[in-house]
Amino acid sequence: MSNPPLFRDPWAKREAWRKHPVFTNRAMFSSMFPGLGIALVAFTAYVVVDNLYSKAQPGAQQKH
Repeated sequence: MSNPPLFRDPWAKREAWRKHPVFTNRAMFSSMFPGLGIALVAFTAYVVVDNLYSKAQPGAQQKH
């Protein structure tokens, strides 16, 4: 049988927040740039539509 240690950590309650899922590395990284995913999707859609629209017009000149 494994016996639990006879001592208890008096600071365990105060240190418990460090193990909370909100403070994981993934959560911290995703909250560092809020809206980045939506912005990337919107910009990609804009570029695709712009490229398709400029190819559809026969007299359209592309900017270089």
